[in-house]
Amino acid sequence: MNTVMDVLHNRPGWVEVKDEGEWDFYWCDVSCLRENFDHTYMDDHVRISHFRNHYELTRKNYMVKNLKRFRRQLEREAGKPEAAKCDFFPKTFEMPSEYHLFVEEFRKHPGITWIMKPVARSQGKGIFLFRRLKDITDWRQVSQFFPCHCQGTASKKFASLEAQPAHAATTTVNPSGSQDTRSSDDQKDELPVENYVAQRYIENPYLIGGRKFDLRVYVLVMSYLPLRAWLYRDGFARFSNTRFTLSSIDDQYVHLTNVAVQKMSPDYHPKKGCKWMLQHFRQYLASKHGPQVVEALFSDMDNIFIKSLQSVQKVIISDKHCFELYGYDILIDQDLKPWLLEVNASPSLTASSQEDYELKTCLLEDTLHVVDMEARLTGKEKRVGGFDLMWNDGPVSREEGAPDLPGMGNFVTNTHLGMQGRWEAVSMIGKTSCSNCSAPFSPRRKLPVDPGMEDRGSGSCHPALSLPDSCQRTSQHSSPSLQAGSTFAG
Repeated sequence: MNTVMDVLHNRPGWVEVKDEGEWDFYWCDVSCLRENFDHTYMDDHVRISHFRNHYELTRKNYMVKNLKRFRRQLEREAGKPEAAKCDFFPKTFEMPSEYHLFVEEFRKHPGITWIMKPVARSQGKGIFLFRRLKDITDWRQVSQFFPCHCQGTASKKFASLEAQPAHAATTTVNPSGSQDTRSSDDQKDELPVENYVAQRYIENPYLIGGRKFDLRVYVLVMSYLPLRAWLYRDGFARFSNTRFTLSSIDDQYVHLTNVAVQKMSPDYHPKKGCKWMLQHFRQYLASKHGPQVVEALFSDMDNIFIKSLQSVQKVIISDKHCFELYGYDILIDQDLKPWLLEVNASPSLTASSQEDYELKTCLLEDTLHVVDMEARLTGKEKRVGGFDLMWNDGPVSREEGAPDLPGMGNFVTNTHLGMQGRWEAVSMIGKTSCSNCSAPFSPRRKLPVDPGMEDRGSGSCHPALSLPDSCQRTSQHSSPSLQAGSTFAG
């Protein structure tokens, strides 16, 4: 079920346009971002759904590099206790550039499990677990000849790679996330070795029903300079289909929770799925451990969201035309410590069930409410639909008034992850009209719809959309002037 197309087409007054010069709002995939918008002039009021160099946070190697740099900065400026707040990602090495550092660490802790991940892929593709250096040696040798196909368990996949036809098509993943699919002969003189990260595997995950899971949480960033970020109340836990064990590190149905992986399991039930809404998850934890323990856990997760965004705040090109909906993947261990696994620039918005469809439809609708193309918000809101403003050039308190920053005291961040209560806020938004619009949702024009758009998934470029002229004028006057490190339009 294509939630993006449904939400955009059903939004009152928005019409899909085909003319490249007529759009006001563009929901696109990262793969077409640079190709289409690197040197495009954009009016002040238009919006596009990614920051130009989003990969500083969403590529696994860049994310770790920026977090390590930010941790060192905090230690210099604020001391070790503050720097320790960045200790929420497993020990990670970029391969092959940090191979020798990895070997040194590997030999300090023999017998532990490591996980290898390609830096720019998603849906569990290219991931394998290992405990022997020989697996890395084999991987390094094979990756020189098959740079973009090292996936699955190392020992099993290498044999299949050698059996590939000489002229098989290969896929190169670029920093922006775009793919270049050509024959191996066309690429053999230019293909680099695809970068991976070797990451210490969390061997003691928190289990429910004996199964491993991780959390998908949504964070919406409207600006990096100043940093303005919203946290969505809803999300879900993704469960593996097979009971957890460390005795078989080759079984991806045990260790990988990605829906794209789990739905291939022989025991997968499409209607049942492998997801649990965050409200249910939070209630379950509270019943087992008590509300105070759960509050501390979710507060630690808030810290992950803020610190990770701050780590890239100075390197992301903060163009006022851009916003970004991130999908955070969080793993919780047996000690109820949350770990950041990765951040996704294009989290899947394809629904796998009716409940999933409702969640993602609401998520997209609320994202559009916050983006506010119709200029209906005052700029003082701390909650819009299911989104709570958690950072506005500084922490946002649940209570009114400025926080006591030096001591923080009983300061509680304005976040409600996994809590109920979206609908009353949505009903208020629906009753608010665009100022200066007697007919706020009357369409300006209807242009032909690209017939191929209906069949595109959530990972494709989605239609540019046009708003009423009066809403555009209001939007131009009302859009906040955000300080930008560089302009997206070039």
